[in-house]
Amino acid sequence: MKIVVLVKEVPDTYGDRKLDLETGLANRDANDRVLDEVGERATEVAISYAESTPGTEVVVLTAGPVSAVNSLRKALAMGADRAVHVVDAGLAGADLTLTSEALAKAIQTLSPDLVITGNVSTDGSGGVMPALIAERLGLPAVTALDSVELADGVVRGDRATDGGRMKVEAPLPAVISITEQLPDPRFASLKGIMAAKKKPFDTLTLSSLGVDPDALTPRSIMIAVAERPPRGAGVKVVDDGTAAQQLADFLAQKGLV
Repeated sequence: MKIVVLVKEVPDTYGDRKLDLETGLANRDANDRVLDEVGERATEVAISYAESTPGTEVVVLTAGPVSAVNSLRKALAMGADRAVHVVDAGLAGADLTLTSEALAKAIQTLSPDLVITGNVSTDGSGGVMPALIAERLGLPAVTALDSVELADGVVRGDRATDGGRMKVEAPLPAVISITEQLPDPRFASLKGIMAAKKKPFDTLTLSSLGVDPDALTPRSIMIAVAERPPRGAGVKVVDDGTAAQQLADFLAQKGLV
């Protein structure tokens, strides 16, 4: 069994995230960069399964800048067996379509039985990467899982719906995404940190994957960017005997009554 886990380096959510108003891209130097937590949980799912199933290989994969090496090393220290880093100047500011194309090509070189991702990253928050990759690979996608079970060549789990819970499954190979309802990731031990330095670490480029960032394929284009305007003051209702009427008038103006 080979499991590929997609991870991502993101700006620390505990800091202020800012846009570069000239390029329209996230200013990733504005605060610390960390391994996205949902990616850590996805790694935990894979490592936990590998610990109970001898012969399982866990490969962590990312497409990102040179600094993303640190996030991959953290995943290796947690217990992953191997890391693959797609790094290329052509990926700077890449949209979801280009990123999914690069990741799908990298996954094809690994021929995994299962691909695990987080359901949504904390920076772009697109939430469509698992489906895009599954479509490119021609594999079933089982998304937004709150639990994961692997057995008899099938991946199973359950997800929340508007009306309750839904149990879903798909034959392997498959692509799944998990939510933050999965268990907390383990902390890397000193032994794991030291071992991570000796684990296989492959670096790929767009040209080595056969991906042309300038190809005439659908790409999203940003046409404008601006800072979020400051929040305006709310409407204050002073009870001078007409508060009820003021509230009713306000709700009527907003079309709420």
